[in-house]
Amino acid sequence: MNDALLLIWEFFKTGLFAIGGGPATIPFLINIANTYPWFSKPELMDMIAISESTPGPVGINMATYAGFKTLGPFGGIVSTLSLTLPSIVIIIIIAKFLEGFQENRTVKAIFGSIKPAVTALIAVAVLNIFEASLIYVENDVTKVRISSIILAIIIFLFLQWDKTKKLHPAIWFLSAAIVGIVLQL
Repeated sequence: MNDALLLIWEFFKTGLFAIGGGPATIPFLINIANTYPWFSKPELMDMIAISESTPGPVGINMATYAGFKTLGPFGGIVSTLSLTLPSIVIIIIIAKFLEGFQENRTVKAIFGSIKPAVTALIAVAVLNIFEASLIYVENDVTKVRISSIILAIIIFLFLQWDKTKKLHPAIWFLSAAIVGIVLQL
């Protein structure tokens, strides 16, 4: 199977099963990074950072970035469409039968059981980002990024302060971008 078809297939699967938004796509993207030579885990961390700091849904931004990295503009378009196609189809189907589904006990049970799965997917994503941000391997030796731990503690402390709690998220993104550029974390 060529790269374009694989890209379509992988992002279609991601769109179909990554319920819960952008963070839920991260475990799927990690699997793609481990399976295909399209992008590495460090590049994935860059994709997450860029996707989080640009306007639009994070999952879509990551799919576009990954597709572009793999096959250029065509790949960006194809991966984005492949990611969104399952949601579009499911929404159309649900909208058609919405009234019959709303009070159905089976449907309520299914959606109730999906919540823990979504929580688990997001928790895995957080742990993977945490690991990639704080731990690295150099010359076959695992090392800890002390600067990242110190920065995380400083940010946590700032978030406890009432004045900084009220700051607009754009200020946090801009500040994080500046610190990342200056410190090259």
